[in-house]
Amino acid sequence: MDTESRDGAAVRIPPPLTYVVAVVAGIGLQLIWPLSIGLAWGPRVALALLVALLGTPLVVGALRLFRETGQDPMPWAATPEIVTRGVYRFTRNPMYVSLALSQSAIGIGLGNLWILLLVPVVCVAVHITAIRHEEAYLERKFGDSYRDYKNSVRRWL
Repeated sequence: MDTESRDGAAVRIPPPLTYVVAVVAGIGLQLIWPLSIGLAWGPRVALALLVALLGTPLVVGALRLFRETGQDPMPWAATPEIVTRGVYRFTRNPMYVSLALSQSAIGIGLGNLWILLLVPVVCVAVHITAIRHEEAYLERKFGDSYRDYKNSVRRWL
């Protein structure tokens, strides 16, 4: 996926896959070396649902804006315009924040501390494998207008 031959960021690994791999790795690590969250089942599930619900408006809002503007949410697809309204006023990456919250909710719900410990690792991996490429592409394509947006809105939260 060369950025010189087509319009789009040079993202090779779908970011949701990175989160899925981390959850599976956390489950595997839990089988080898259990690290549990010290919460009873009821409070743990309630907290997991709360964390999952926090991410829902982010992903729903982002996907709605992609649909309204006729854009493809895939990070390697061409970006015809920068979306700066809605959830994009608060974070440049609402879908990745939502995925991190989803991973956290799964870890909490399963009582699996490994899955939670892997959240920052996944965020760094997504930064390296996706966000870095997306931002470079958007800066090349939109120049100062993207840099202004980037300087006024946080990457995560």
